[in-house]
Amino acid sequence: MEILLILRLCCNCTYALLYKPIDRVTRSTLVLHDLLKHTPTDHPDYPLLQDALRISQNFLSSINEDIDPRRTAVTTPKGEPRQLVKDGFLVELSENSRKLRHLFLFTDLLLCAKLKKTTVGKHQQYDCKWYIPLADLVFPSLEESEPIHQLHATPDYEIEEMKAKISVLKSEIQKEKKSNKGSSRAIERLKKKMFEYESWLLLYSPTIPFRIHNKNGKSYLFLLSSDYERSEWREAIQKLQKKDLQALALSPFELQVLTASCFKLRTVHNVPIISHKDDDESPGLYGFLHVIVKSAKGFSHSSNFYCTLEVDSFGYFVSKAKTRVFRDTSEPEWNEEFEIELEGSQCLRILCYETCYDKSKLNKDNNEIVDKIMGKGQIQLDPQGVQSKNWHDDVIEMNGIKVEFSMKFSSRDMSLKRTPSKKQTGVFGVKISVVTKRERSKVPYIVRQCIEEVEKRGIEEVGIYRISGVATDIQALKAAFDANSKDILMMLSDMDINAIAGTLKLYFRELPEPLLTDRLYLAFMEGIALSDPAAKENCMMHLLRSLPDPNLITFLFLLHHLKKVAENEPINKMSLHNLATVFGPTLLRPSEVEIKGHMNLASDIWSHDVMAQVQVLLYYLQHPPISFSELKRSTLYYSTDV
Repeated sequence: MEILLILRLCCNCTYALLYKPIDRVTRSTLVLHDLLKHTPTDHPDYPLLQDALRISQNFLSSINEDIDPRRTAVTTPKGEPRQLVKDGFLVELSENSRKLRHLFLFTDLLLCAKLKKTTVGKHQQYDCKWYIPLADLVFPSLEESEPIHQLHATPDYEIEEMKAKISVLKSEIQKEKKSNKGSSRAIERLKKKMFEYESWLLLYSPTIPFRIHNKNGKSYLFLLSSDYERSEWREAIQKLQKKDLQALALSPFELQVLTASCFKLRTVHNVPIISHKDDDESPGLYGFLHVIVKSAKGFSHSSNFYCTLEVDSFGYFVSKAKTRVFRDTSEPEWNEEFEIELEGSQCLRILCYETCYDKSKLNKDNNEIVDKIMGKGQIQLDPQGVQSKNWHDDVIEMNGIKVEFSMKFSSRDMSLKRTPSKKQTGVFGVKISVVTKRERSKVPYIVRQCIEEVEKRGIEEVGIYRISGVATDIQALKAAFDANSKDILMMLSDMDINAIAGTLKLYFRELPEPLLTDRLYLAFMEGIALSDPAAKENCMMHLLRSLPDPNLITFLFLLHHLKKVAENEPINKMSLHNLATVFGPTLLRPSEVEIKGHMNLASDIWSHDVMAQVQVLLYYLQHPPISFSELKRSTLYYSTDV
């Protein structure tokens, strides 16, 4: 009986402590409402009453969990509900370092917060880093052309290496799950490691600047991976700025209340990485998406238009392809095909741009070009609907603009299979020994001509060999080389340099047997894994000497060319590692037997050996077995045609 009495007293005390103050604030709020109704707006106490009412409403709003979450934040200086419009995780460049932030866009201000680290069992909390009233927020002009002096871009090869490591971890997790002996502790350990890798990738991969300024002079810089995402943030802010916004300054208490409300208001709960996805969620597509961007209609005026394609990769979006600029028209017809590599992708985005000159900055010495987004849209990549051998036609609408395109998907295992050409008079899909014997040369004519053209006018092209060429141009060159057309040299001189680079890559990819041969594949994999430098050098040089003469000379010829390309890295941004990443998996690929023995090659797990394939080519680029002058003096290099 005494215990019950004590509990009842405790409950009464709790009620008195928690609910009576709230009741008093509620009654005070009603009184403030009545006072404002009967107080003239020009009275000196009117602003004070407004502030008092706003603070009271914010307090009540912050503790009321039953109201619509999007309206529970606080109220604006005008007494209207402050609603959350958009939120998401962005990378902020602050004090020369990258910081992961959660950005919250409210109806009257932008708040940047950091998710606090909490112990197990405690609720997560946000720490406000800064906020800008939308009335004081401005965007810089020509932000795309402004250099980011404090940005140290992460090399592409580090990004690719991290992706490969994540794929390997995913493979190990799947093996643990399928194994009867797989322990949950081992799986959790692997998932923790994968989370660390993915978090690194999320932090260091974005490079697209998103700048905002405060009228008081303070500037903030975010890095995004997608122009689509930057456009969404900018458009959402500018739409709110069209309203009658008032300048404001939050008191420490108000800022604390607003920051505390962010946790329940947020619509994006986790950073966009694979580790946070449930096992039963769609794993996305792995392989190649072939997209033909056909035409666009709905532009209000004639201008210069082009499109870019983005797909999600490892939790964030990456720009994969760009059409040529179609000039002086309101109905562009590109009809360009692209091959886009998918890495667990679930969505395709298309952005349409207008290119024009900014006349205010146009001068004889420096033509400033402004690219304006005219429309953007996205579609989900349905694995069942996309995985068809036939082309699928579609239309995407964006701000009144309709872009027509077609697409089809090919899985990773299909891309690894090499189908020999039935027409032995051509060069694509024909053994390199057959082609060189027919041409009486140690290096195929197609390799020599493509390399010569790249060295002539593409050696300083940014992203050479990494940027995709137009598929229709590549197919035209392929047909010309197969037919031994007399117009090949003229076609090469007129063709876009990325299409020529793509033709060279396609030739090596379609060889019935990779340049470094099926027979030596496993030996190369084992040799590059040796830890002793002397043993590795002996093994790698022995393997190179084991190649057939045409394969060896062509490989050395290509090595010499790639080193020349890498010498221009400050301009073309293509390092030895970048080039090895592009060519490694093409020159050294698993045989048909290997593919059949590894059914997982159809998914992202196929990249088990990709790092090793890249490392093999990188090894030879860094340790050239023979100089080009020595190569020309060797007995192998006997043809005057080379």
